[in-house]
Amino acid sequence: MSNRIINSFFIFFYVMISHLFSTQANSTIDIHNNCPFTVWAAAVPHSRGGRQLEYGETWKIEVNTTNNGRIWGRTNCNFDSLGKGQCQTGDCNGLLECQGNGKPPTTLAEYALNQLSNNDFFDISLLDGFNIPMEFSPVSADECSARIRCTADIIGQCPKELRTPGGCNNPCTVFKTNEYCCTSGNCGPTNYSRFFKDRCLTSYSYPRDDSSSTFTCPSGTSYKVVFCP
Repeated sequence: MSNRIINSFFIFFYVMISHLFSTQANSTIDIHNNCPFTVWAAAVPHSRGGRQLEYGETWKIEVNTTNNGRIWGRTNCNFDSLGKGQCQTGDCNGLLECQGNGKPPTTLAEYALNQLSNNDFFDISLLDGFNIPMEFSPVSADECSARIRCTADIIGQCPKELRTPGGCNNPCTVFKTNEYCCTSGNCGPTNYSRFFKDRCLTSYSYPRDDSSSTFTCPSGTSYKVVFCP
């Protein structure tokens, strides 16, 4: 076999492998604001980390399928021209483009893509409390039928011990004990976690609330996160 043919073969092989990995390297999530107020969306890990969304606006992001991630909305924010400021809920070290997790309370959309048996795992978590109603679901039912929503009036009904401006805290944030945080040993649901679970049956209400709160779709599925669905 001539060197030219060998070189052509390796070029073809490289292009095919590169194409294979490039098409599998990322998935997309549409983050849509359906709230009648401004939401400052946050996504980590992501190169931009955050964006202001007025009512009706959508931010389409690409997420690496080898990483876990989370998406949340921030409320009542003020940022200067350099992207520095503060939010009442969900603040991430005073930055418009988040580089780390937000400050509770935040309603969280969490994902781990391309995991066991080529499945994506995703959930809505109230382990950091609640600040904005949320839906996390596939873009198309043809891809997967799993759909999660948490739209109850949790802020309005929040127990007084968990109330905070703009949201409702998870008891772990307030009391910081193993009973609520599950930092060691056995733990189970509490009266506070049941408050969240009774209103959002498919969302995480305490750290070991896996069986009714984790959902799967085939890897490669496109998703949407909707604030105030």
